[in-house]
Amino acid sequence: MKIKISNARVIDPASATDDLLDLYLGAGKVLAVGTEPFGFTPNRVIDARGKVVIPGLVDLAARLREPGYEYLAKLESEMFAATVGGVTSLCCPPDTDPPLDEPGLVEMLKHRAKGRNQTNVYPLGALTQQLQGARLTEMGELREAGCVGFSQANAPLMDTQVLARALDYASTFGFTVWLQPQDAHLARGGVAHDGEVATRLGLPAIPTCAETIALSTILHLVRHTGARVHLCRISSAEGLNLVRLAKLEGLPVTCDISINHLHLCEHDIGFFNAHCHLTPPLRSLQDRNALRQGLLDGTVDALVSDHAPVDVDAKQLPFEAAEAGATGLELLLPLTLKWALECAVPWPLALARITTDPARILGIEAGKIQSGCPADLCIFDPEREWQVTPTALKSQGKNTPFLNLRLIGKVTHTLVGGFPIYEDARA
Repeated sequence: MKIKISNARVIDPASATDDLLDLYLGAGKVLAVGTEPFGFTPNRVIDARGKVVIPGLVDLAARLREPGYEYLAKLESEMFAATVGGVTSLCCPPDTDPPLDEPGLVEMLKHRAKGRNQTNVYPLGALTQQLQGARLTEMGELREAGCVGFSQANAPLMDTQVLARALDYASTFGFTVWLQPQDAHLARGGVAHDGEVATRLGLPAIPTCAETIALSTILHLVRHTGARVHLCRISSAEGLNLVRLAKLEGLPVTCDISINHLHLCEHDIGFFNAHCHLTPPLRSLQDRNALRQGLLDGTVDALVSDHAPVDVDAKQLPFEAAEAGATGLELLLPLTLKWALECAVPWPLALARITTDPARILGIEAGKIQSGCPADLCIFDPEREWQVTPTALKSQGKNTPFLNLRLIGKVTHTLVGGFPIYEDARA
């Protein structure tokens, strides 16, 4: 199928392109940018006047809840939510039931996802069997089955010797290990940041040192093993400073933060708003501002949705008992644009954090609009306002701290492999 996208503002962070251009797609790839190829006859023309074309979003943290948690969300609903949000590639953690610790489970998930002909799915394999933190999985076999890295998700790995062996093995074969730095003992039982809000509300707290102590351990082991590590969901200024120093030292580490921590802080818990029960917890306003600066200066490599659909009933419990998590696939783009507007960040730089940079971390051919690259594209209306309501969200999970917020920026078309997989009826 040959498609011409005309009259578009094309923003490609990888090539520093930000201009009014036409795009020419064919055979699943970008054939040309700006100049029409000889003899090109499109089967369809998409008029993108007044709209912006960017590489399809790459989300490094999206729980699809299958297998095992279909009562929370189904593959169909979450992949549709991804297409509505302009996400053309997503990475899913291994904390399913059973966990993704065997090649057959990974192959089944990839087969089911591919059969939907929608967003590209890149699974992370379990770092330890059953995510129990005791015995390593067969990483080589999981890699052959399609895993792009190995993770414990939110499951603790308390045995430092097991972690050291995992990093040593991963280093030998060039695998990337994804770790969320949080000391399980210091965080045990906690649900909120150890600050004034938790004290006022009487909530059990998680101190910042739960993150920094775990980070220090991970970074020491990276020095020892040389393993490539991606640090998931940094939440504090102190933690971010450790990452900054590690990068200056030349350690092979990258990191991300979530859209929730980019915009919210402990005060947003208000009077026990369970939608703000997240892992890691929302921290202080100073921490939030430090994360924003880190995203701007490149210390933070990627911005993620941290998509985790939760059952409605599980969020109506008291804050301490409510299940942690928030839906986010459909909010990744507009909340990135909101940050760019509030902090006067140029769009190419802001959009790089949800396209080019996460694609580099995954090591996939995505996040670019260049001749010969896969035609995975997102077209959005930068002026269109919409309200975050349960009806507007296509994910099965309606749990988000941003409910009823009005946002600017709505996806009108999503293309994967040059084929339109989503089109807004109002476009």
